[in-house]
Amino acid sequence: MSEDVDLFAHLEAYVAVCQERSFSRAAELLGIAQPLLSRRIKTLEGHLGGELFDRSRRQIEATALGELLLPYAKDVLNRAEHLHEVARSARESAVRAIGVPPDCDPVALARILRAGASNGLAVSVHELSADERAAGLEDGSLAFAVLRVPPETAALRVPLGLAGGGARPVHLEDLRPRRGADTEPPSILTAAEDDVPFAADRLRRACARAGLPEPQLRPVASTATALAETLAGNGRLLCTERFARRHDVAWAPLADPSLHRGYDLGGAPPEWLTGLLGAALGAVAAVAPRLARRSDDARSRLAARG
Repeated sequence: MSEDVDLFAHLEAYVAVCQERSFSRAAELLGIAQPLLSRRIKTLEGHLGGELFDRSRRQIEATALGELLLPYAKDVLNRAEHLHEVARSARESAVRAIGVPPDCDPVALARILRAGASNGLAVSVHELSADERAAGLEDGSLAFAVLRVPPETAALRVPLGLAGGGARPVHLEDLRPRRGADTEPPSILTAAEDDVPFAADRLRRACARAGLPEPQLRPVASTATALAETLAGNGRLLCTERFARRHDVAWAPLADPSLHRGYDLGGAPPEWLTGLLGAALGAVAAVAPRLARRSDDARSRLAARG
């Protein structure tokens, strides 16, 4: 039998004929045409080196070889079916890894885990950097991932603001040093999630246009340390409102929406997961580009163009 012949299909035809004692009824049982079934039996007989059925009688009977090989054929088919069942069970029960930003709301992440169980999908949540999430989706270690993209093209937009200080929208030029002031303006502390190249470059250029000195923008390795500096009045952490509220810190949004976070969801997650991930991120509905262009804030338009 050539390698490209489906052995299991031929064994199914053989077992069905033995069971039904009729080529026509066996073909009907398998849902195939009788000539195709007959060809499969002939091919199998050629492969095994002997006739499996005595066709000289009115009712099809198995030959001695056919009787001898029948239990082995059934065993092969049963094992193949068991293999498919095991594989199917493994696929259905496999844990699907989800890559999310490090500052997601833990309560919202717990809802994802519970919803996964309710929807028959075992999931695990992994807090990873933006680069790690993209790499994990590409190499298959993550089934789904939250991916950083520019906010004006994103499916999900997460407003960013500064922790500490008042609640009014923050314009970067309001943070620049004042002549004759006794104290230095607070540093803007940025976490790793906002250190992706396009976002960091966009923020640096916006700060330069606003007249902020370069050292005033300070990346931090530890969000906990940055939060401590914010609480001590030594800086203001760039973060989401949900993160600031979770730590009981006042928060004010950045007035420039082009500096907010944008996310797409990689891996085509199911609809129920899409909504819960958006909630965990603190996302709002993405603004269509044509609406963003209608903004009356000229500074925002310039920043959006990079």
